[in-house]
Amino acid sequence: MAVSASAYDVIIIGAGAAGLMCAATAGYRGRRVLVVDHANKPGKKILMSGGGRCNFTNLNSTPANFLSNNPHYCISALKRYTPQDFLELVDRHGVEYEEKAPGQLFCRDSARDILNVLLTECEWAGAEIRLKTSVQAVREADRGYQVTTSDGALTCESLVIATGGLSIPTMGATGLGYELAKQFGLTVLPTRAGLVPFTLQPELKQQLAPLSGISCPVDAHCHNQHFREPLLVTHRGLSGPAMLQVSSYWQPGETIHINLLPGQRVHDDLLTLRNEKPQATVAQYLGLHLPKRFAQAFNDLNGWHGPLQACRNQDIEHIARTLDNWSVKPAGTEGYRTAEVTLGGVDTRQLSSRTMACLNRPDLYFIGEVVDVTGHLGGHNFQWAWASGVAAGNEA
Repeated sequence: MAVSASAYDVIIIGAGAAGLMCAATAGYRGRRVLVVDHANKPGKKILMSGGGRCNFTNLNSTPANFLSNNPHYCISALKRYTPQDFLELVDRHGVEYEEKAPGQLFCRDSARDILNVLLTECEWAGAEIRLKTSVQAVREADRGYQVTTSDGALTCESLVIATGGLSIPTMGATGLGYELAKQFGLTVLPTRAGLVPFTLQPELKQQLAPLSGISCPVDAHCHNQHFREPLLVTHRGLSGPAMLQVSSYWQPGETIHINLLPGQRVHDDLLTLRNEKPQATVAQYLGLHLPKRFAQAFNDLNGWHGPLQACRNQDIEHIARTLDNWSVKPAGTEGYRTAEVTLGGVDTRQLSSRTMACLNRPDLYFIGEVVDVTGHLGGHNFQWAWASGVAAGNEA
């Protein structure tokens, strides 16, 4: 019997990292696979990630690097498809890469190299990709689902939702995946922007504005989560890896705590300096460890003037406490506009951790960012895309 041109074994909605990985995996199993996406190009977020170089995995990725309401959910998929597995795929395609920070692997040339790996794999696996095709409706069919698109009606046995989150709407992000989850009776946990810069209250923003572009290594923490990475002052607030990491744990109205001189014994240093060079100033001490303009501005912000010999022991204790624990209450974040990820999403308690399929609907799968699994900065979110894509692709 002839197969209808609009009938597929698997339809995947979303041509991002997870969707393309899933398509290649399912295609190699001999499944007839179609990927549909409303965008004019596949993998747009891949291309822009990592400053255009794509931090495509992290060699040290573990389940501890992920946030979820159901923290055990990601363990199975991440164990079965590891960073080493993706690295072998990258090596087979001859992609050159480098380790920029411990465990963080980036393309040496361009993020396009990773996208080309995925598109080549899809081509070799016989998976079809249809772009500029928006999904208008999904409903149950006799065997599987009917997907009504701007390009006509399609049917499939298995449907995979790989639509991503709400981050960076200019890249085409929509809430379609959440809408489909709700349509089929799944709970969608509240979403918010993650890995996102902070905005500041007007007074502090004005005080720090002249320092825009200055970066320094700090230890930032919130809810007992510590991140020792660079902080970057922007004209809107605070960014850099340390702030992006903390943002995933921060809630509106809360204070974040920043150790500006991690590794320094500030209290002891100042006492020693007062004894050995009584005319030295706090600003001079800060200038030894922080960018000069930042050191001076932070010094002025706190009114630390005059020589150290004029400082009492309790003054030095106060200065040390302030530097060890600069407390900042952000006005908010920059939101989905610049967020790298979306926290929350489809409740994983209703999904199989082995297959990514709905527990009460084994032919409907949710993978990647649309589900409530969010990685730290540094390649972990891509590793989740690969691992969840493979898990679903091996079953769909």
